[in-house]
Amino acid sequence: MSNKLWVVIPAAGSGRRFSQSELKQYQLLDHKTVLEHTVERLNGLALAGYVLAVAQDDNIISTLALAAPEKSHFCIGGNERVDSVLNALTYLTQIADKDDWVLVHDAARPCVTLPVLNTLVHKAIETDQAAILAIPVRDTLKRVETEAIISQTVSRDLLWQAQTPQMAKLGVLKQAIELALQDQQVITDEASALEYAGHPVQVVHGRSDNIKITYPDDLQLARLIIQSQS
Repeated sequence: MSNKLWVVIPAAGSGRRFSQSELKQYQLLDHKTVLEHTVERLNGLALAGYVLAVAQDDNIISTLALAAPEKSHFCIGGNERVDSVLNALTYLTQIADKDDWVLVHDAARPCVTLPVLNTLVHKAIETDQAAILAIPVRDTLKRVETEAIISQTVSRDLLWQAQTPQMAKLGVLKQAIELALQDQQVITDEASALEYAGHPVQVVHGRSDNIKITYPDDLQLARLIIQSQS
């Protein structure tokens, strides 16, 4: 592979749905923090390096035993996830080529597996197109507009649930996010910025155990998943 492979991990968020005081990425899963698990999984790939976008007052990150510390880079995150990602991409432009590939991955997804990561990377490189991990929606979906009353059953036939990593070329992704922010678009993930900028994004079938820790209950589920994977 001529172009290098980098990872961006936005880890500056407060995660208010998880806790008002505790950061989910620093919760323990079998003697390691969620973030340490996540970084270790991603470093199964042949990375040139990874960038963690962290809060300015973060005093925990420096105490962690992160995998491949010689490949670690740090930058200050922003108010929203998209701001943290853009800060990390801006940092990367100083040390990487605009045609290098970047995977953006949630800090709180510690269960992603190496075979799935490899499939994503190979698909993006092979097609020279952005790609994300996603799984088809399984459950019946209901639209609820007022007073918890169902107004419509939504067809799930064409719907996929987005996951991370989401992968694109550094220059393309940075420009797409900048354009979307400039136009005051709501950007919930990297794919939504790429879509807005007119770039095709393909889905790569992921796994349902690539969960994102959002609520306290998810920690126990992640613990069980990691134990079963090992």
